Amino acid sequence: MKAADVRAMSQDQLTEELGKLKKEQFNLRFQKATGQLEKTARVKQVRRDIARIKTIAAEKSAGSKA
Repeated sequence: MKAADVRAMSQDQLTEELGKLKKEQFNLRFQKATGQLEKTARVKQVRRDIARIKTIAAEKSAGSKA
């Protein structure tokens, strides 16, 4: 997910996408623990997407308060 795509989302869309990614992250961790994880790079990608969304959401909320 690109930063430009995330910036184009509304606050509600960011919250919804964050929820989806957290569920996926949980599932990936569960798959890793049980030895069923095939795409190990996806763990890192999801973690970075979550951080990207949180960062941009914080920027938007700080920008709206100023």
